[in-house]
Amino acid sequence: MRKPVLVALLLASTMSGVVVAQSTRKTGTVANAAAGPVAPASAGGPQIGAFGFDMAGRDLSVAPGTDFYDHADGAWFNATQIPADRSSYGMFHVLQDLSLTRTRGILEDAARTPGDKVGDFYSSFMDEAAVNARGLEPVKPWLAAIAAAPDRDALLLEMATLQRQGVGGMIGMGVGQDDKDPETYVASFQQGGLGLPDRDFYLKQDAPIVAVRIAYLAYLTKMLTLSGVDSDRAGPRAAAVMAFETDIARAHWDSIRNRDADQTYNKWTAADFATKAPGMPWARYMTALGIAGRPYYLVAQPSAVSGEAKLFAAASLPVLRDYATLKLLRAYAPYLPSDIDKTNFAFYGTALSGTPEQQVRWKRGVSATSGALGEAIGQVYVQKYFPPDAKAAADQLVGNVIAAMGERLRDLEWMAPETKVKAQAKLAAFTPKIGYPKKWRDYSALVVTRGDLVGNVARANAFEYDRGLRKLGSPLDRGEWFMTPMTINAYANPTMNEIVFPAAILQPPFFDPKADPAINYGGIGAVIGHEISHHFDDQGRKYDLTGKLTDWWTPQDVARFKTFTDALVKQYDAYEPLAGQHIQGGLTLGENIADLAGLTVALDAYHKSLGRQPAPVIGGLTGDQRFYYGWAQVWRIKYRDPALRQALLSDPHSPGHYRALTTRNLDPWYAAFGVKPGQAMYLAPEARVRIW
Repeated sequence: MRKPVLVALLLASTMSGVVVAQSTRKTGTVANAAAGPVAPASAGGPQIGAFGFDMAGRDLSVAPGTDFYDHADGAWFNATQIPADRSSYGMFHVLQDLSLTRTRGILEDAARTPGDKVGDFYSSFMDEAAVNARGLEPVKPWLAAIAAAPDRDALLLEMATLQRQGVGGMIGMGVGQDDKDPETYVASFQQGGLGLPDRDFYLKQDAPIVAVRIAYLAYLTKMLTLSGVDSDRAGPRAAAVMAFETDIARAHWDSIRNRDADQTYNKWTAADFATKAPGMPWARYMTALGIAGRPYYLVAQPSAVSGEAKLFAAASLPVLRDYATLKLLRAYAPYLPSDIDKTNFAFYGTALSGTPEQQVRWKRGVSATSGALGEAIGQVYVQKYFPPDAKAAADQLVGNVIAAMGERLRDLEWMAPETKVKAQAKLAAFTPKIGYPKKWRDYSALVVTRGDLVGNVARANAFEYDRGLRKLGSPLDRGEWFMTPMTINAYANPTMNEIVFPAAILQPPFFDPKADPAINYGGIGAVIGHEISHHFDDQGRKYDLTGKLTDWWTPQDVARFKTFTDALVKQYDAYEPLAGQHIQGGLTLGENIADLAGLTVALDAYHKSLGRQPAPVIGGLTGDQRFYYGWAQVWRIKYRDPALRQALLSDPHSPGHYRALTTRNLDPWYAAFGVKPGQAMYLAPEARVRIW
């Protein structure tokens, strides 16, 4: 289903394993923490170091003005080994491991009671012997239906049926808010159909990308063989599917254009599809998807959807059958026998992301069960690991940062007075969601059968898909959450005008009630500011206080804002994390704006929290120094090269090292660390990007 317009601190939720049908357009996400597991809170002090920062993780041979990340995090970086089951590792991953371990305990407790849905689902995943013994039997009816489809149109209807089971279609479909009428749910279509992460993986000619394509073709060949295709025919058939996907990639919009909220909002009636995107049986397709008869639909990338419809009409039926078969096997590989699961991981985990080893089965089982029954698990998780005093402290900190953002908006010199009034009203209408939903999701209608893993996954996907369909024509549910409490992430949702922080991220190094306030404001405070500012970044600013996509800034405001954002794009375009591969400043713009704003308003909030008193010196460090160290600490991360390359092509977030370097735009950072002209990180005052 359609992803809501969310901006997440990290790129993706870390606890979802099932391919659920409900979706949410996200923007914004966090990242990383300490070198080892976070210890349980002691009675006396913070969990990290003497005051919340790992002083031993610094590399004092590097001056702050030479490279602030290396200065604050270099010793940690040099001492840290990426675990064999990770493509990257940092602070976020430390908390992910903690959350996985805690959730495992909840699931194993539930598994002791047959008939408990959470326990039955987890037990079904963990019974690998039973999964292997059943082979492809659970998906054979779907495979047979694909093989028996007499023509393209019939095959498309089978693919529509499989979308309800969590198998992605050639064109994506989902249900979410109408950006220009946010009280209304609407069905929307988006470009889709690729097996690689982004169009660039099909089209770029860089040697590492070409190598990925070679590995992908070998993967498709092996998966077809495992599905029963003769080995001598699998290669040519896989090549035909690869050629088909490459044509789809050529039709796709690039990732920078896809960020534009105006360009990706296009209303079509049902009749429009036949004239604007001929080649597919749209009326029957919509009926099969369960969305026929709607007054209108949204289409995110019109030319891509039209192009994909044309490609569908031109493709041969055998190629489309193989394409559908491979999409099915890819979606269900984690729940099928080991040979298929391991083949899937060998490509997506190792060849694409550089991860040497697959996660142990219990971790995958936790993720899969959390994806299917997340809020049922989250209810227990919150009771065990998120006490009321932690929520109260987080609520207070959020309020302080929102207030600081309000003062920044009030004092802006470049924004027109009438726009500032509207901006303040939008901020005042914010809904912060902290920890967990007020109303938990009801899973009573979901059937879970111990021992039927594929069936459980299919029913969980259908449960979420149908939940999305029921939104059509229903009142807006403003209490809905799009992340579970166990997720190490946060997001902003402009159509809801909300910021959301799951319980699991409200832990060290992001937030520790026993740590020095400077560390908390530099950590979770800046993250809160990050999410708040997404409502005022280059895309979030287009939504008003009701969540409506509308033009509420003056043309002069837009022009002035663009001079700032153009400078920020240029600054990040210059960073080169891998030889020959730069950060895409246009792709990462929203996150870079949010990091800059988050730090700015969080420092204001920290100073205000001191009650006009000077900050104490702790460990020889001033309050401002500790604040910036708190920021640098949460962005500790180490990548394998393939994972970093993939992120640079498709992730709207800059790598952690460069998120830490946001500080070079902030005047107080220069004063805090005595950064001088001639040092590598020094920016002349007129070159520093100051938006808020």
